[in-house]
Amino acid sequence: MQILVIDGQGGGIGKCLIEKLRQAMPQVQIVAVGTNSLATSAMLKAGASVGATGENPAIFNAKSADVIAGPIGIIMANAMWGEITPAMAAAVSGSPAQKVLIPIEKCRIHVAGNVEKPLTRYIEEAVAAIQSFAQE
Repeated sequence: MQILVIDGQGGGIGKCLIEKLRQAMPQVQIVAVGTNSLATSAMLKAGASVGATGENPAIFNAKSADVIAGPIGIIMANAMWGEITPAMAAAVSGSPAQKVLIPIEKCRIHVAGNVEKPLTRYIEEAVAAIQSFAQE
Protein backbone atom coordinates (compact mmCIF):
# COMPACT_ATOMS: atom_id res chain seq x y z
CA MET A 1 0.00 0.00 0.00
CA GLN A 2 1.24 3.47 -0.87
CA ILE A 3 -0.02 6.50 1.03
CA LEU A 4 0.58 9.95 -0.42
CA VAL A 5 0.52 12.75 2.13
CA ILE A 6 0.37 16.26 0.69
CA ASP A 7 0.76 19.41 2.77
CA GLY A 8 1.91 22.99 2.44
CA GLN A 9 2.80 25.98 4.60
CA GLY A 10 4.95 24.52 7.43
CA GLY A 11 3.83 20.93 6.92
CA GLY A 12 2.37 20.62 10.43
CA ILE A 13 -0.72 18.64 9.49
CA GLY A 14 1.25 16.30 7.25
CA LYS A 15 3.87 15.87 9.97
CA CYS A 16 1.28 14.87 12.59
CA LEU A 17 -0.48 12.58 10.15
CA ILE A 18 2.74 10.80 9.18
CA GLU A 19 3.82 10.37 12.81
CA LYS A 20 0.50 8.69 13.65
CA LEU A 21 0.52 6.59 10.46
CA ARG A 22 4.06 5.43 11.12
CA GLN A 23 3.07 4.31 14.65
CA ALA A 24 -0.06 2.52 13.45
CA MET A 25 1.32 1.10 10.19
CA PRO A 26 5.13 0.90 10.42
CA GLN A 27 5.58 -1.12 7.24
CA VAL A 28 3.54 1.09 4.89
CA GLN A 29 5.13 3.20 2.12
CA ILE A 30 4.48 6.88 2.86
CA VAL A 31 5.30 9.40 0.14
CA ALA A 32 5.40 12.99 1.41
CA VAL A 33 4.88 15.81 -1.06
CA GLY A 34 5.22 19.33 0.21
CA THR A 35 4.22 22.41 -1.70
CA ASN A 36 7.43 23.91 -0.36
CA SER A 37 10.70 22.55 1.05
CA LEU A 38 9.77 23.41 4.65
CA ALA A 39 6.65 21.22 4.47
CA THR A 40 8.55 18.37 2.80
CA SER A 41 11.32 18.52 5.39
CA ALA A 42 8.84 18.40 8.30
CA MET A 43 7.13 15.34 6.83
CA LEU A 44 10.41 13.54 6.18
CA LYS A 45 11.49 14.15 9.77
CA ALA A 46 8.16 12.68 10.89
CA GLY A 47 8.98 9.37 9.21
CA ALA A 48 7.92 9.53 5.57
CA SER A 49 9.57 6.87 3.40
CA VAL A 50 10.44 9.39 0.68
CA GLY A 51 9.71 13.02 -0.01
CA ALA A 52 9.56 15.49 -2.87
CA THR A 53 8.55 19.09 -3.31
CA GLY A 54 6.27 20.85 -5.75
CA GLU A 55 3.62 20.42 -8.37
CA ASN A 56 5.11 17.65 -10.50
CA PRO A 57 5.68 15.20 -7.61
CA ALA A 58 2.07 15.72 -6.49
CA ILE A 59 0.75 15.03 -9.98
CA PHE A 60 3.06 12.06 -10.59
CA ASN A 61 2.44 10.34 -7.24
CA ALA A 62 -1.33 10.91 -7.25
CA LYS A 63 -1.53 8.48 -10.18
CA SER A 64 -0.12 5.51 -8.25
CA ALA A 65 -1.21 6.18 -4.65
CA ASP A 66 -3.70 3.91 -2.94
CA VAL A 67 -4.63 6.65 -0.45
CA ILE A 68 -4.08 10.40 -0.62
CA ALA A 69 -4.25 12.27 2.68
CA GLY A 70 -3.86 15.86 3.79
CA PRO A 71 -5.79 19.01 4.56
CA ILE A 72 -9.01 19.43 2.59
CA GLY A 73 -7.46 22.25 0.58
CA ILE A 74 -5.43 19.79 -1.51
CA ILE A 75 -8.51 19.27 -3.69
CA MET A 76 -9.08 22.99 -4.27
CA ALA A 77 -7.14 25.12 -6.75
CA ASN A 78 -5.26 28.00 -5.17
CA ALA A 79 -5.88 26.84 -1.59
CA MET A 80 -3.26 27.27 1.14
CA TRP A 81 -2.54 30.82 0.09
CA GLY A 82 -2.01 29.75 -3.53
CA GLU A 83 0.34 26.84 -2.80
CA ILE A 84 -2.05 24.29 -4.32
CA THR A 85 -1.94 24.84 -8.05
CA PRO A 86 -4.93 24.04 -10.26
CA ALA A 87 -2.98 21.10 -11.73
CA MET A 88 -2.25 19.69 -8.25
CA ALA A 89 -5.90 19.96 -7.19
CA ALA A 90 -7.03 18.28 -10.43
CA ALA A 91 -4.51 15.45 -10.00
CA VAL A 92 -5.62 14.77 -6.43
CA SER A 93 -9.34 14.99 -7.08
CA GLY A 94 -9.04 12.97 -10.32
CA SER A 95 -6.91 10.22 -8.80
CA PRO A 96 -8.57 6.83 -8.30
CA ALA A 97 -7.01 6.73 -4.80
CA GLN A 98 -9.13 6.95 -1.67
CA LYS A 99 -8.93 10.50 -0.30
CA VAL A 100 -8.73 11.14 3.43
CA LEU A 101 -9.08 14.87 4.02
CA ILE A 102 -8.65 16.83 7.23
CA PRO A 103 -11.31 19.59 7.42
CA ILE A 104 -9.41 22.81 7.98
CA GLU A 105 -11.41 26.00 7.51
CA LYS A 106 -8.24 28.03 6.91
CA CYS A 107 -8.49 26.67 3.35
CA ARG A 108 -11.74 28.67 3.03
CA ILE A 109 -13.80 25.50 2.81
CA HIS A 110 -16.61 24.90 5.25
CA VAL A 111 -18.02 21.38 5.37
CA ALA A 112 -21.64 21.66 6.50
CA GLY A 113 -22.51 19.25 9.29
CA ASN A 114 -18.89 18.81 10.30
CA VAL A 115 -18.50 18.81 14.06
CA GLU A 116 -15.62 20.99 15.18
CA LYS A 117 -12.93 18.93 16.92
CA PRO A 118 -9.30 19.40 17.90
CA LEU A 119 -6.88 18.77 15.03
CA THR A 120 -5.42 15.75 16.83
CA ARG A 121 -8.85 14.08 16.83
CA TYR A 122 -9.24 14.61 13.07
CA ILE A 123 -5.81 13.07 12.53
CA GLU A 124 -6.68 10.05 14.67
CA GLU A 125 -9.86 9.56 12.63
CA ALA A 126 -7.89 9.90 9.38
CA VAL A 127 -5.41 7.24 10.50
CA ALA A 128 -8.27 4.91 11.46
CA ALA A 129 -9.86 5.40 8.02
CA ILE A 130 -6.56 4.67 6.25
CA GLN A 131 -6.08 1.53 8.35
CA SER A 132 -9.54 0.32 7.35
CA PHE A 133 -8.72 0.90 3.65
CA ALA A 134 -5.55 -1.16 4.10
CA GLN A 135 -7.55 -4.07 5.51
CA GLU A 136 -9.97 -4.13 2.56
